[in-house]
Amino acid sequence: MKRIIIFLLCCLGTHYVVLAQETISGTVRDVQSKEPLAGTTVRLLTGGKTVITDSAGWFRLPVSGKGPFRVQWTLTGYGVRDTVFNSLSSLTGLVIFLEPETNDLDEVIIVASSRTNSRIEDLPTKVEVLGAEEVQEENGIKPGNIASLLGDIAGIQIQPTSVSTGNVDMRIQGLQGKYTQILRDGIPLFGGYSGSFSILQIPPLDLQQIELIKGASSTLYGGGAIAGMLNLVSKKPKLHKPERSLTLNQSTLGETNLNLFLSARNERNGYTLFAGGTQQLPQDINKDGFSDLPLIHQLFLHPRYFWYGKDRSTLALGYTLSLEDRNGGNMQVVKDKNHSGNPFFIRNKSQRHTADLVWEKPLRDQQELTLKASTSWMNRDVLTNGFGMQAVQLNWFSELAYSGKVNHHTWVMGMNLSGERFRKQQPDSTLLPNTNGHTVGFFAQGDWKWFDRLTLQTGLRTDWHNRYGWFVLPRVSLMWKASQTVTLRLGTGWGYKTPTLFNAEVDERSYRYLNGFAPGIKAEGSMGVNMDINYKKRLGDELTLTLNQTFFFNSIRRPLLLETDPVNNGQSTYLNAPAGIRSAGMETYVQLSDQALELYLGYVYTHARRRYDVLNPQLPLIARHKLASVVAYQFGKSFRAGIEAAYTGKQFLDDGTTTSPYLFAAAMVRYNIGKVALVLNGENLFDYRQNKKQSVVFPPYQNPSFPEIWAPLDGRVINLSLYWKW
Repeated sequence: MKRIIIFLLCCLGTHYVVLAQETISGTVRDVQSKEPLAGTTVRLLTGGKTVITDSAGWFRLPVSGKGPFRVQWTLTGYGVRDTVFNSLSSLTGLVIFLEPETNDLDEVIIVASSRTNSRIEDLPTKVEVLGAEEVQEENGIKPGNIASLLGDIAGIQIQPTSVSTGNVDMRIQGLQGKYTQILRDGIPLFGGYSGSFSILQIPPLDLQQIELIKGASSTLYGGGAIAGMLNLVSKKPKLHKPERSLTLNQSTLGETNLNLFLSARNERNGYTLFAGGTQQLPQDINKDGFSDLPLIHQLFLHPRYFWYGKDRSTLALGYTLSLEDRNGGNMQVVKDKNHSGNPFFIRNKSQRHTADLVWEKPLRDQQELTLKASTSWMNRDVLTNGFGMQAVQLNWFSELAYSGKVNHHTWVMGMNLSGERFRKQQPDSTLLPNTNGHTVGFFAQGDWKWFDRLTLQTGLRTDWHNRYGWFVLPRVSLMWKASQTVTLRLGTGWGYKTPTLFNAEVDERSYRYLNGFAPGIKAEGSMGVNMDINYKKRLGDELTLTLNQTFFFNSIRRPLLLETDPVNNGQSTYLNAPAGIRSAGMETYVQLSDQALELYLGYVYTHARRRYDVLNPQLPLIARHKLASVVAYQFGKSFRAGIEAAYTGKQFLDDGTTTSPYLFAAAMVRYNIGKVALVLNGENLFDYRQNKKQSVVFPPYQNPSFPEIWAPLDGRVINLSLYWKW
């Protein structure tokens, strides 16, 4: 027996000697700028192992055996480098240079949405990305904000909610905007009292890309991501590649935009600076004496400082200033400031200050430590002809995350602390209570790649809220690469939403009657399922065909209702509905593209029901059928043109009646002259407006009522923009 044990130990030792691993390590850089290239895929072709470079471009690739070793480096926008090493001698501290290649645009790296440097095609969760090209094109079309750009994405509906203030709601998969988590560089853009105008205050010139996850996404980013998660990725400075760009825009409806972006970086320090302003003159399109577009004055400032350590760590410090004045209602007040006769108006003056910090510290063995923190202070004055109020909201967020990669396994874990404090300023004429709340959360998620074709993603979040208690949120996703052209994804997850006093659908005049929450109110709970089948194939050297079919289902328990008591002076109280909300549907699109041509055709079917309303169960202002198409072509290096059309089907209103379907069309031409680009763009070319079909202001005109907004109010608009990059 003793001899057998000795024999087994010798065999085991021999086994470990044979499998003893060495490493190939180094840094990947741009051959021209020498800038480190994060997110580069490093593959050991002879052994099947893969790693991704960290934020400093560093990689460590385990290898075993005597060689030779064939290693491949790939990155979006760069040519593939393929090298054979005959031995492991002197293969530490390598510097690998990649050549830029404008034709390789298929691989997209997702950082913030997955919390790891992952390729989009390797993620079990479907992530849609609007890249730098789409964002830059939108900068010439709508420089003021990203609302129009988001509305072009299948499954997203940008819904106007206020005639007076021009506010909009972003709805994903048929669910109201309050169920979507909006992030900026992985940090929440705070909602509640300060968040009503979030997507209307983000100019595209300040962004590198936009990442979108539809469906339950609460495991990594908290309970608010029931319908989905939207992450806005800011531009970063490039090593020895300063950027200076200016956008000037003017529209036929009185909108003027002036935006400036600057950036520069050396080996240790860098910065970005965005400064922009918007003025929208009030417009009474249908000549009824009330504004269809409010008067807007807006100033946006966003400087960031970057520090790069010798240990490959990075530190980013940012500050955001947003000043805005929105004034809508009777044109005598809005335009001429004539208050005689006590005419109706609503004015919102807001001032928001946000400071944020992101620190990334690469560790050995493809591991990384990340610290994020943010504090936001918001002062908002609401003034109407009937009453006025002023309040301050303070939000804070901090997070510590630890991530790593082991062969084909990627994992991340961490904890965060977030909270808010809402305080009214005296005197005021509202019943609104002051509120406090904070949440402590712990999360973990791992991607398990069992085979080259099968990847499992599992995650779990546990949150504790000081008022609503504990929440446990599991999530599971599975990706199967059936072939080189076909990929299938299936995922499910749970979420929650704590009650908030404010949302985009509540008229500011109703604030005076809000008296808080009913006793015993509970947080909303949710469960969602998403499945998609994607087919992608190259047709020739440059032409790519993409077909995608997605199915979705969402269920929300205990949704909040605002109940009005007509006996008690119209006071309103939030309470939980006796039954839930369900939305289900599908998205289908086909896309054909190459370097010059883009063809897109998409269809979305949404069936959203509020089960607590037996008489009118259809969730209002959700189009059951929606079609969208885009055709764009690049004529040489200087000229680009495109047209798009969207059909919005019937929508149910709150009383169960339906609206008329309508067609929206737009066209754009872009011409480059050296470093200057001129863009001429037309929106709503058929001039379809709801206020052509019906009145949108009902008496008494000193305190009017408004119908639900289901179609555009502003009509046809042409804008001309100038983009100068030097």
